[in-house]
Amino acid sequence: MRNLWSKICLGLAFGLAVMIGLALVADVRAVGQTVRHFQWAYVPAILGLTLANYALRFVKWHYYARRVGARGLAWTESLRIFVAGFPLALSPGKIAEPLKAVWLWQASGVPVARGIPVVAAERLSDGLAVLLLSTLGVVAYPRFWPGFLLVLAGLLGIVIASQVRPLALWLLAWGDRLPVVARFSHHLRESYEGAYQLFRPRSTLVAVGLGLVSWLGEGIGFYLVLRGLGLPPSLQTASVAVFVLSFSTIVGAVSALPGGLGAAEASIAGLLAITLGLSGQLAAAATLLIRFFTLWFGVGLGLAALASARRLLRLDLQAVADQGQTAATT
Repeated sequence: MRNLWSKICLGLAFGLAVMIGLALVADVRAVGQTVRHFQWAYVPAILGLTLANYALRFVKWHYYARRVGARGLAWTESLRIFVAGFPLALSPGKIAEPLKAVWLWQASGVPVARGIPVVAAERLSDGLAVLLLSTLGVVAYPRFWPGFLLVLAGLLGIVIASQVRPLALWLLAWGDRLPVVARFSHHLRESYEGAYQLFRPRSTLVAVGLGLVSWLGEGIGFYLVLRGLGLPPSLQTASVAVFVLSFSTIVGAVSALPGGLGAAEASIAGLLAITLGLSGQLAAAATLLIRFFTLWFGVGLGLAALASARRLLRLDLQAVADQGQTAATT
């Protein structure tokens, strides 16, 4: 746990450095002046849309958890686990996020190996949703096609491969004959069974549908940020806001940087300059504000959830190991 928190603290420090760097590159005084003129009356609506995004994503998380066997899990406990997982995204490559599977096991008894696909399916369905939301923008800017198609092919490939059950079972049986892989074969089988259930066509459609609505709301929140900075109301600005935030979310995710930090900010600021012709300081101010109202707002909620449920931090690692040993001998 000390190692985990050191990585999250590094993510927090890196995030602070990214914000300061962005402001310095765009002229920190000009950015500060732009932010001071922001119309703060938009903030309740922006945060409301961010909370709506979190609420719909929680519905998806809880739906996924029930799909892998956590049917007796109270929604309040499920919500606590979901929100407490927000700061884990600050770990490099989001490597700490599988900790949510351990918390799920503690709360419901679902094997950790079966819970890990829930975390992966969350990210994958969000990826498909933001890809769909960014489609029109990608069509308008052909330079983004290669990256868009590569990510789309990768995500769809994972979903399709998980549903070709004979091939998956053959690969698992083949792995059982390999000395190194055989030690983890029971975990791999549990994870595959979880992934198979979560990526069924109906489950995938439900999850991507929820993702579309939730991330569209966050895109509208970004539009309100631009309105608060003085941009005139227009359908074009709204559609560009949705595209920029969606595409930048993809860039941040594939970068494997903590929370997408650096990659997402550069993408947002750069795309705003390309699509709307914003000045450097205006694009930087919009980027800093939307990241504060989304990423950092969520991290703050997650840290508050962890502070109010400290037992989540007291992991019984020996019990986790015993569970794996029991599964191996069953």
